Amino acid sequence: MMRVIVLFFSLLLLCAGTLFATPADAFQVTTDPQTVSPGDPFLIRITELSKARHPVAFFAGRKFMFVTCGDDCAIAVCAADLALKPGKYRIMVTAGERKRRATITVRRHAPAVMRITLPPDKVTLSPDDMRRVEREENLLKALWIEQAEKMWDGSFLLPLQNEVSTQFGVKRVINNKTVSFHRGIDIRGKEGEGVRASNSGRVVLAEELYFGGNTLVIAHGMGIFTVYMHLDSFGTNKGKNVSKGEIIGFVGSTGRSTGPHLHFGVKVQDASVNPVTFMELKL
Repeated sequence: MMRVIVLFFSLLLLCAGTLFATPADAFQVTTDPQTVSPGDPFLIRITELSKARHPVAFFAGRKFMFVTCGDDCAIAVCAADLALKPGKYRIMVTAGERKRRATITVRRHAPAVMRITLPPDKVTLSPDDMRRVEREENLLKALWIEQAEKMWDGSFLLPLQNEVSTQFGVKRVINNKTVSFHRGIDIRGKEGEGVRASNSGRVVLAEELYFGGNTLVIAHGMGIFTVYMHLDSFGTNKGKNVSKGEIIGFVGSTGRSTGPHLHFGVKVQDASVNPVTFMELKL
């Protein structure tokens, strides 16, 4: 009788261990950094993937895909949109049937203000120009939804090693009216100076735009894009694959520009990201 009782409790403990053991596809989620400013990028890192498959992250209405970062590790490159209000935001990560949550804190940030006075004819667009601008905005928006495979090679580089004249996120007030926020950085440059690809990828746009002048866009995969505006001329063509550091164009002053410089932007999904902090990501 005693042996039967011992056997019964042994089986019970075995079943309990099966029910409450850590699942084979459990994983851990961390963010780096854990606190960002509006417009800053950050990484979501998952480890202990085991048998979990196809991890996906959801943050602030956007979906982010993961790439491997070593054995049993994957990362997603994310961004806090420039329009996000300060506070804590939840991140949901799924892998197979498993779910994990993490949080990211968006700190309060007061943007610098640039006040500009211009003649009215330099501010108000004609109906034809307005239609052109709308067409070009739709063209660019269509680019940001592309989800190609990873093409970048390590961390990103600034395309010009010169002084930044206008920082990311500056609020531009023209004729006492808030017009826009600067969604990139302006880098000083000499006419004809070579502009290098920030990372490897494929050229998805190389054409003259109303505001940006000669504009080139490179897709790097996983919803990441770099944007190069006001170029004097292009050094490559749409559809071409480029390598990190390769010359892709030359500094100019085309489009709405007051002098030679490069407007350099980064997009993660369709969110505008601070290029300076993006360059600091260890990819």
